Amino acid sequence: MKKPVSKKYLSITAISLLAVFASAAVQARKDDMDVDRLSNTLNQLASDPSLGNYAQADQALAREAISQLSQASSHDRPHALYIAERRVDQAKAEAQLQVAQRQFNQLDQENAQLQLDRSRIDATAAQQELDIQRMQYQLSQQQAARLEAQGQVAAAQAAQAQAEADQARKLAAAQSRLANAAKRQAALATKAAQAAKALQESQSSPGGN
Repeated sequence: MKKPVSKKYLSITAISLLAVFASAAVQARKDDMDVDRLSNTLNQLASDPSLGNYAQADQALAREAISQLSQASSHDRPHALYIAERRVDQAKAEAQLQVAQRQFNQLDQENAQLQLDRSRIDATAAQQELDIQRMQYQLSQQQAARLEAQGQVAAAQAAQAQAEADQARKLAAAQSRLANAAKRQAALATKAAQAAKALQESQSSPGGN
């Protein structure tokens, strides 16, 4: 005949079962909290206006790791939690890296465009300077041509003035010679007249024949 189970034994068994169930419930709740925490972190990343569109492949891997965590057994759970946390961190870090890389590329492109614009401005300035130098050179050539022409005119005028001066001197010399000749002629005519008068007087005087 079986011995009846004591009420005390039943109470201990019930309490043990309740403790196991409670511990399992606490563990399950903790598991749910880890899943919720990682899911919320990943959702915040996905909804971030500056980061959400980046690292899509890493975000997908993180979601897969979270899903595996939610289904993992108590034995596999620590490893699955580690993988899920690393996947979420990796997704966030990769998104930040891609954003930084894009910003760097954008800044690099803007810098390259600025350098290109600067080079165009420098080229335009150099062309303008060249045009100015050419214009100044042409003006200097024209000025030199005018000065040369003026110099030739001045030289011609000087030569003409010299020729006129020489001619004037020659004319003055000829006039002087003519005046001297006229004076000598006048003097000779006076002497001749005086001689003729003297001869005439001597012939008409008594005893002249």
